[in-house]
Amino acid sequence: MQSQTQNAFRALADPTRRDIVQMLAVQEMTIAQLTQRFDMTRAAVKKHLTVLSDGGLITVETRGRERINRLEPQGMAPVLDWLSYFDQFWDERLNNLKEAIERKDR
Repeated sequence: MQSQTQNAFRALADPTRRDIVQMLAVQEMTIAQLTQRFDMTRAAVKKHLTVLSDGGLITVETRGRERINRLEPQGMAPVLDWLSYFDQFWDERLNNLKEAIERKDR
């Protein structure tokens, strides 16, 4: 599980990969379609897609001669789980602060 979380964060660490994730959230795309949207080579886009795939954030389906890249929403689960800890942490801290302020005001 730890490596899955690490791979997902690694995949999201790069702004180009985050852009690709956003594009794939709208529609499935081939490498050629993605390459047209960036000022980089097809090989560079392929490397980004490999990192996203390793992170579990996208899947690739072969249709004839094309490889279709698709967002894998469940790949975000490790990231969301990790971040949810901090939601709870801050909720507790803010509730404690609120209670302390209310006690002081009495």
